[in-house]
Amino acid sequence: MVFHVMPDSRDFAAHTEPFRRELLAHCYRMLGSLHDAEDVVQETYLRAWRAYGGFEGRSSVRTWLHRIATNACLTALERRGRRVLPSGLTGPAADPSAPPVPAGPELDWLQPIPDSLITADPEDPAAVVVAREGLRLALVASLQLLPARQRAVLLLRDVLAFPAADVAAVLEMSVPAVKSALQRARARMEEAAPSDDSVVEPDEPQARALLDRYIAAFENADAAAFEEVLREDAALEVTGSRTWFSGLATCLPYLTSPPVLGSPGDWRMVPTRANGQPAAVAYRRGASGLHEPFGVAVLTVTTGGIGRIVVFADPALVTAFPQPAGGQK
Repeated sequence: MVFHVMPDSRDFAAHTEPFRRELLAHCYRMLGSLHDAEDVVQETYLRAWRAYGGFEGRSSVRTWLHRIATNACLTALERRGRRVLPSGLTGPAADPSAPPVPAGPELDWLQPIPDSLITADPEDPAAVVVAREGLRLALVASLQLLPARQRAVLLLRDVLAFPAADVAAVLEMSVPAVKSALQRARARMEEAAPSDDSVVEPDEPQARALLDRYIAAFENADAAAFEEVLREDAALEVTGSRTWFSGLATCLPYLTSPPVLGSPGDWRMVPTRANGQPAAVAYRRGASGLHEPFGVAVLTVTTGGIGRIVVFADPALVTAFPQPAGGQK
């Protein structure tokens, strides 16, 4: 769809707003941060608004917006390091009773993104599945390992399906350079994030049941329940610390320890979806006796049980997710 120069910008919103969710998802994949992605999308629309009067229709509005957004992301990435998860820093810990290894302020943690902000048209189930696959945490974490321009090429070509010539124009590269960067990026991603056919979609009954059982285990402080829902090779990581665990032998003792599990009623959790995966917004009882925002847990659910739990221990993320009716008590 190509639009020609308009006499004024009154139709700007009508032509650009349909791409806002797609742009947010793209910027999130590039940056690994919900907050940074929202900032860049706002910047993109501001730049587009200012330049709209001179838009000559040499490309589609979609390509034009993605050019602005991608280059804004590349500029943002020059100013800071990559976003990480604990598993991207070191190997798994062997002693679940040892104090977690603190992380310094120099680290920028990966953030989850609510499905409600980026979900495709629910009337197109195939599009929904594709969108979920392109936002899974394992993929987004692996994308952060790529050089920024390789990351952009991979996303524009393989996720957004832009022709190589359009990608070359967006990034001011030659078509052969785009093809070379794409080949290197694909090889790196295949090594870092191999596909897993056992992953269960979040709207499947098995996924919903496992999420409900995970939440009930915390809210009831039921230590035995975790052993029933976790896979033998399950992994657990919590942002804010370099420590993470792999295997039931270490995950289970850590999860069920008194400092983590607490007593019945210490936790309240609200089911949700993030990154195309089942998730739970967590509230923990504070000194006042009220439940206070704690963070968001994102689960990787497979046919064999919960394979991975990533806990984003950041209360500020809670407000990005739909809030429970009546609040927390």
